[in-house]
Amino acid sequence: MFTGIITDVGRVSALERRGDTRLTIATAFDMDTVALGASIACNGVCLTVVEKGQGRFAIDASAETLARTTLGTWGEGTPVNLERSLRLGDELGGHLVYGHVDGVGEILSVRPEGDSTRWTFRAPGELARFIAPKGSIAIEGVSLTVNEVDGAVFGVNIIPHTRAHTTFGTLKAGDRVNLEVDMLARYVARLVATGSLEALT
Repeated sequence: MFTGIITDVGRVSALERRGDTRLTIATAFDMDTVALGASIACNGVCLTVVEKGQGRFAIDASAETLARTTLGTWGEGTPVNLERSLRLGDELGGHLVYGHVDGVGEILSVRPEGDSTRWTFRAPGELARFIAPKGSIAIEGVSLTVNEVDGAVFGVNIIPHTRAHTTFGTLKAGDRVNLEVDMLARYVARLVATGSLEALT
């Protein structure tokens, strides 16, 4: 489990396609403190460390992961938002993020708004009902607050610090991004759909 607070931006340093795809990611993490088998969120995708060395770790991505996330488009040099998994007692600075990407969205526009930037995205249609104004969403693994929603289109504000310390500094209109909706919204929608929410009130 994660919080959507990015603690390093790594880069893909090697890619090997075989049965699964092995990606090596360069990082500033102290890899002496990361165990083999540990989980690291990479652009919002929970992946397992299968090999490590000084300033780098490797993960294996299955064909399913490549097809359902943006990982299939990664190449050498691709920047990657990184977050280590939560430990008991860690500060919960964003919202609970599971690292299970629900779908791939598209950046529609980026425009200045004061010192910040306003970003507009289109989510897959089936995710629209889980996205609400002032709700939380993870985009490329970053915990963000939804400003407005119009069908499957929604907007967020990115402050300068977030843009400077995540891959948002390299993204642009037309790029595809990993989306994970708020798990609370998913459970509420499930309760409403089954009539269980009315039974609780």
